[in-house]
Amino acid sequence: MIPTVLLVEDDQLLMLDAEEALAAEGFEVVSVGNGAQALAKLDEDAERFDAVVTDIRLGDGPSGWDIGHRARELVLTMPVIYMTADSAKAWASQGVPNSVLIQKPFVPAQLITAVTTLLNQNAIDKLS
Repeated sequence: MIPTVLLVEDDQLLMLDAEEALAAEGFEVVSVGNGAQALAKLDEDAERFDAVVTDIRLGDGPSGWDIGHRARELVLTMPVIYMTADSAKAWASQGVPNSVLIQKPFVPAQLITAVTTLLNQNAIDKLS
């Protein structure tokens, strides 16, 4: 089964880079450009996603923090990866437990490593 990632990024160029990196590693990517669209996708069928990768600052509407929290409300073990250029200090208080934060700019390998690490940890936790 191909893992599916919900990617939330309001910058089109960064979205395309992340999509390409994830797809090149065999992930199916569902991309949205704002928090409201992300919450709608999660509310529609959160079980469809194996992980959420979200920018934190998404303009008007829900933030990446909101998306991470909603994902975990719907799927308690959902891997969440946050991406940010300027909100890293808030991660400890705003992020969900056992999430990963990637500081922008980042190289694609950092994103892939974060996603695969959380997916692998999730799989191990389910076996124990």
